[in-house]
Amino acid sequence: MTDDELRAELLKRMKVDQKIREPADEPLNQERMAQWRNIDRDNTAWLRSVVVMRGWPLLSQVGEDGALAAWLLAQHADVSPEIQREFHRALSDAVARNEAKPAHLAYLEDRVRVNSGRPQLYGTQFFNDGGGLKPHPIEDADQLDDRRAAAGLEPFEQYEAQMRRLYEGDA
Repeated sequence: MTDDELRAELLKRMKVDQKIREPADEPLNQERMAQWRNIDRDNTAWLRSVVVMRGWPLLSQVGEDGALAAWLLAQHADVSPEIQREFHRALSDAVARNEAKPAHLAYLEDRVRVNSGRPQLYGTQFFNDGGGLKPHPIEDADQLDDRRAAAGLEPFEQYEAQMRRLYEGDA
């Protein structure tokens, strides 16, 4: 697979990934949830085959949009935590080589940590326990904004407000 073919496939898969996650007119039913899980499983298996054969899709290979797509597919590999950890290692190596965005690694770091029951480092993962949107527990919260800045992320207060606007409709 050439870099152009890889980029095109990443973008195609990202489009499908995002489409199933768009708000629908009717509530999320079992059929749509099954489609969602199948899309995530298929994308996870496909991305794993790419990572095993070629390594992480690098910025110099697939461009900014292709790198974004690869990261999104890795973020949504929650059904396979062990594979998601493989993606984390591969993405971490790419970041160390300046071939991936530190912000992408920060989000994936938090996702892997939350999925393994550990506190997150960057405050990117939220949940709704029925009482409103809340961040998952954050390790060493006093240093949160320093870690976020080092990864190229906005201050937590701004991010939290953005998350609330998106998911709660707050002004």
